[in-house]
Amino acid sequence: MNRTEQIVTEFVYCLLIRGGKMSTPVLYYLPPSPPCRSILLLAKMLGLDFELKIVNIMEGEQLKPDFVAMNPQHCVPTMNDQGLVLWESRAILSYLVAAYAKSDELYPTDIRVRALVDQRLHFDLGTLYQRLTDFYFPTMFIGAPLDEVKRARLTEAVGWLNAILEGREYAAAEHFTIADLTLLVTVSQLEAFEFELRPYKYVKQWLDRCKEHMAPYDYEELNASKAVMLADMFRAKMTQTGGS
Repeated sequence: MNRTEQIVTEFVYCLLIRGGKMSTPVLYYLPPSPPCRSILLLAKMLGLDFELKIVNIMEGEQLKPDFVAMNPQHCVPTMNDQGLVLWESRAILSYLVAAYAKSDELYPTDIRVRALVDQRLHFDLGTLYQRLTDFYFPTMFIGAPLDEVKRARLTEAVGWLNAILEGREYAAAEHFTIADLTLLVTVSQLEAFEFELRPYKYVKQWLDRCKEHMAPYDYEELNASKAVMLADMFRAKMTQTGGS
């Protein structure tokens, strides 16, 4: 089969599995949001176009009745793919690879490797990213003083990631997966917040490796610049409140 025939075959297949019509998934998002950034990066990797709809959570747009009817948890990112509504970015990442990727490389079907990918996804959701938000976001959004207990918990979580990465090129497999993607967004946000990463040798090496891997996928525009945007918000609030 030549390249033209392959393209036509794939197009017809997509039409068949989607009931004879092509439809663009809708992503409700906010550009600086780390979870939203991970979805945009994956879409770039997959060559997937979204219909993008910004939800300004600072203005309460997520509380509008039509959005709450779609997502009772009223959070971003939220995706609607022909009536399949998903929120929680890591669930969206898994779905998009299964639905749109041409291979299972980003989310391997080998059950033992996938188990590690899933564990790292949950580690990011429930531990690393959670502790990042616990420490930084109260100051950034409401001007609360920094909590040293929360700082210690975040430091502990980064130490755990460092131990996970010892002896590994990537977080879960022998190659880059969606586990690396979501962790990359979290750790790059820590870096933008000027969290000191130098003591964590394996995290730093992995971070540099992942940045290089993602450079062709508009990493600077979709993630790095937006991480700096959030960090600038944090520093501005610190200046206003006289924090340190």
